[in-house]
Amino acid sequence: MFSDQKRLKSTSEAGKDQNRIAAGTLIKGEITGKGAFRIEGTLEGNLTTQGKVVIGKGGIINGKLECENADVEGRITGNLHVKEVLSLRSSAIIDGEVTTGKLAVEPGAKFNASCAMHAGIKSISKNDEKRSA
Repeated sequence: MFSDQKRLKSTSEAGKDQNRIAAGTLIKGEITGKGAFRIEGTLEGNLTTQGKVVIGKGGIINGKLECENADVEGRITGNLHVKEVLSLRSSAIIDGEVTTGKLAVEPGAKFNASCAMHAGIKSISKNDEKRSA
């Protein structure tokens, strides 16, 4: 009886969990998730999530990032597809192509990218597009 309630609770809260890539960590490959991510280390590959992504000052992504919202203090080299709001802090460095709903840039951020802003981007991955069709 009690274990059933615990199982239901843990399953429903899985999308709210914070995933963390710590400083000094290097990950090569593709990451897919539903929850939020905080990146302090290095990701060489792609990250796709329906949650928010925070890239700390020491965080680096070399690859593709697809997410709901992003707050960047570190470096991204590659393609960014942010459904809602992309916030670039003063220490952020962006090189690549950006598609976002809204863009906020603090003075000092380095934004070397082509950018397309689209209100109401409907999906963040090809799988979502297939489901809606």
